[in-house]
Amino acid sequence: MSLKDILPNRISNAVEQINYDLINEIRLRVNKPIVVNINNRNFYLTSDGPSNMYNLALYCNASDIDYVISKVSDGSFYTINDEIVNGYVSYFGGIRIGIAGEVVTNSNSIKTIKNISSLNIRVPHQVKNCSLNTYSSLVNNNDVKSTLVISPPGAGKTTFIRDLVQQISKRLNKNILVLDERSEITGKNIFDMGNNVDVMLNCSKEYGFNAGIRSLKPEIIVTDEINLNTDLNILEQSLTCGCKIIATIHARNIQELQLKKEFKYIINNHLFERYVVLSNNCGVGTLEGVYNQNLDCICV
Repeated sequence: MSLKDILPNRISNAVEQINYDLINEIRLRVNKPIVVNINNRNFYLTSDGPSNMYNLALYCNASDIDYVISKVSDGSFYTINDEIVNGYVSYFGGIRIGIAGEVVTNSNSIKTIKNISSLNIRVPHQVKNCSLNTYSSLVNNNDVKSTLVISPPGAGKTTFIRDLVQQISKRLNKNILVLDERSEITGKNIFDMGNNVDVMLNCSKEYGFNAGIRSLKPEIIVTDEINLNTDLNILEQSLTCGCKIIATIHARNIQELQLKKEFKYIINNHLFERYVVLSNNCGVGTLEGVYNQNLDCICV
C-alpha cells in the first residue's frame, strides 16, 4: 500500500515523475489545477511532472475526489466517518488527508462532511538522524528532558519527534509510550520506532495518557499537536506521575506562544524543561534553536 494506490491513474502516473522523497503534499480541489508541494515549494502537476506552467496543469474533478475517498476507506465511507468529522483521514504509511466540504451538523455536533471538494494529501518522510544535533541538549546522563517542539504546520515537527524517539530507544533502556492520535508518528506502525516503544493508535490524548500510565507504566510519553486549551491539565497530571513528556505544538516561534495565557502558565510552572523551535526558513526542519525552561537559548 502506497500513495499511488489511492490516486487515479492519470494523477498517479504524473506523481511518479517526481522523486517521492521530495513530495510534501498533493492538493486536489474540484475543478481546479492539481498542486504538488515539493521541498516546500508549490508546483502545478502536469502529465510530465511538476511545472510552473498553469496551462499545462492537470485538473481535479469530482470523480477524482470520490476515487481517493473510496480507496482510503476500502469502499466504505462509514468506516472512516469518525475521522471525517475531525477533518481528516489517516492512511497507511502515516499519510494524512485533510478534507474540506459541506459540514453536516446535528444538535450542535458534527455528523459528517459531505460533498467533499478539497483534499490535502500530506506525505510523511523518515529523515534519519534529523534530531541528533539537539540530542545532547535534550538528553543528559540518561535523563530525558520533557520537551516541547514548536513549529508552524509542515515544518517537520512530527518527523523530528519520530527520529528523537528512535534515537532514545536505541540508546536508553527506557519504556516509551507513543500516543499516535492521527497515525502520523508511527505511520500505523510502518516506521520502526525501536525495541522499547509501545504505541497507542487513534486514541484521544485523555484516554491515552490515563490508560497508558495505568497499564503500561511508561517513563516517557510522546504525543503530537497538543492543544493548550484542552490538554494542559492532563499534561500536568502526567508530569506529576513521574513521566517525561515529548510533545509538539503549532506556532511560528516562542514569541507567538507567549501571547497565550496557558503558555505563560507552562513557563511559570516549568512544565517543560526544553523547547525546540523548527521552521521552513532554510528548508523543512530548519533548527532555529533549543531553549531551556527559562527560555534561554542553549543550542542553535
